[in-house]
Amino acid sequence: MQSEAALNSLVRRIEAEIAELHFERFSNNNAISLGMLLVELGTTRALPIAVDIRQSDHVLFHAALDGATPDNDLWLRAKSRTAARYAIPSLLVGLRARQCGGRAEDNPLFDTAIYAAHGGSFPFYIRGAGPVATVTVSGLPQVQDHNLVVEALRLHQRAAAG
Repeated sequence: MQSEAALNSLVRRIEAEIAELHFERFSNNNAISLGMLLVELGTTRALPIAVDIRQSDHVLFHAALDGATPDNDLWLRAKSRTAARYAIPSLLVGLRARQCGGRAEDNPLFDTAIYAAHGGSFPFYIRGAGPVATVTVSGLPQVQDHNLVVEALRLHQRAAAG
């Protein structure tokens, strides 16, 4: 169990990541290059992950590296739905509920057959427009899933700027 200070610190860090990670445009080609970047990071580190980039139910990129299982596909969809529904990273949904003394799953409108408030899905934000897609990783502990997506988004952002 995380301390309240650690929980609040993680929430602030994710809120700062949201403010930082905005892009000028998004296309299917962006999804492919970002997905391939995640595959490269996962492959070079021998991570047992699955990667998914989608706009709503339209899958733009999907890959499963060695060690990923069919369960990862279920987690990808559920975390992606959560990030899309709340327009914030799936990890933040769960953390904010904990800050209020509960769990996202305690909300009767939060159907755990559809949603998962676990880390690993981050909206792809367009400056001035908001979230247009989700970038999701499954296969690692939830904060590591989240961190890998953020790392890839930062690398993608640098490449787009340079």
